[in-house]
Amino acid sequence: MLPEEIEISQNISVNIQAFFNSSDYDKVAVLVDENTRLYCLPLVHKAIKPTDIIEIKSGEEQKTLDTCIHIWKELTDNHFERKSLLVNLGGGVIGDMGGFCAATYKRGIDFVNIPTTLLSQVDASVGGKLGVDFLGFKNHIGVFEDPEKVFIDTKFLNTLPARELRSGFAEVIKHCLIADASYWEMISAVDFKDQNWSGIVKHSVDVKKKVVEEDPFEKGLRKILNFGHTIGHAIESYFLQKDEKRLLHGEAIAAGMICETYLSAKYCDLPESSVKNIEAYILKTFGRILISKDDIEEITLLCLQDKKNEKGVINFSLLKDIGNSVFNVGVEQNEIRKVLQLYAQH
Repeated sequence: MLPEEIEISQNISVNIQAFFNSSDYDKVAVLVDENTRLYCLPLVHKAIKPTDIIEIKSGEEQKTLDTCIHIWKELTDNHFERKSLLVNLGGGVIGDMGGFCAATYKRGIDFVNIPTTLLSQVDASVGGKLGVDFLGFKNHIGVFEDPEKVFIDTKFLNTLPARELRSGFAEVIKHCLIADASYWEMISAVDFKDQNWSGIVKHSVDVKKKVVEEDPFEKGLRKILNFGHTIGHAIESYFLQKDEKRLLHGEAIAAGMICETYLSAKYCDLPESSVKNIEAYILKTFGRILISKDDIEEITLLCLQDKKNEKGVINFSLLKDIGNSVFNVGVEQNEIRKVLQLYAQH
């Protein structure tokens, strides 16, 4: 249930050109936001030769059904058919929502992802999860569908502000914590700004690809990829409603990983030395989010909407040790409040 090939290259125009030379699409649209249209589209425009460019506003707040209606209307107005193609050029919002629109337009047209952020390259590029936010809940409406191709080039990372690059690094940290202790030792010994991005992207893609191949529809093992995300998504959703405190995805997931590291110590006997190691590096890299007593209650309640929950039980993916993760660990609401308080009080 993965694309036949995820192509990682330092010159993806050549790869893209080869793909189009071997395909026969009647129309090709490129989905962009104002940033990727300006900084990224010029790097691949000649290789794609789009018949249409569909632009949306950037930001998680645009990941809604209203934006999907705009995309579907553009495809309809430009007479896109079942043999047409949508190319999603951008970060996680573009990839998730563009893929969702392609998978549902006329019951499905092909799409290609060209992820341009670290977050989308190491996470959203693999696994076929598509969707939009709904009523303030992250990725609440969606489907599983794989792109025809994923083209990854780390030169796009040069177009990113430092904050966006750091946000994507949270998913890199997660992949190491759940599956590769030795790689964790390597990246945690180096400051964020000095990381080897080419090596990191390949490693993260390999980790996620291996997990998804074993469990494409998240019935079991794939749930480990949600470490940090039960509380992290709740934090992200909560602050998404507050313009002055809005967080990037990775910033919320970083806080979520610290909180779920605390839970791992209680429920899975994660050693105290590992807790301190994880907490120290994440805080050094991301700092601490200011969370008030009132925030804690609302964030806890948002965890009730997590997609891993079953029969009213809030299920977590936690760590037995660095590189060794487990899933479907039921946690009571009061324990979520406690770790949020612990995070906030430090």
